[in-house]
Amino acid sequence: MERRELFSSLASKLKGENLKKNSPERHIRPPYFNDESLFLNECSKCEAKCATVCEEEIIKIADDQTPYLDFSHSGCTFCDECAKACEFGVLSVEDKRNINAKVTISKNECLSWNAVMCFSCKDPCLDNAIDFKAMFMPEINDKCTSCGFCLSRCPATSIHFEVI
Repeated sequence: MERRELFSSLASKLKGENLKKNSPERHIRPPYFNDESLFLNECSKCEAKCATVCEEEIIKIADDQTPYLDFSHSGCTFCDECAKACEFGVLSVEDKRNINAKVTISKNECLSWNAVMCFSCKDPCLDNAIDFKAMFMPEINDKCTSCGFCLSRCPATSIHFEVI
């Protein structure tokens, strides 16, 4: 077992508390919508096909029958499959955009910001959206798509998502 996996497994119980903030009250939605109101109006007619085709298995269905993203184990690859599977026009490939969340790193909680060499968030970032100043001090840059891959990899649960 790699050190990163060990830290991630030890911190997994704490992460659940941070992720609960994102569902079901405030949802992080799949990146293919134009009108938030369609989720409540149309998703109840569906059999959650978007969740069944998600290759990363991050689309979950809330109590109100609407899809939201759960980054506790993986992130979004923007593969378009959920949008292609949506029969009611809630999700559409033409409406593809960044995920509706702002990603931040807590300086108080982050191992790197506290002089521990850790690149757990940078390694899985597909967009090179995390810059390290002076080997420590990671910061999210403008390339971030809020894909969520960094969240499940952080052993200190210092990465936070806020719905925008």
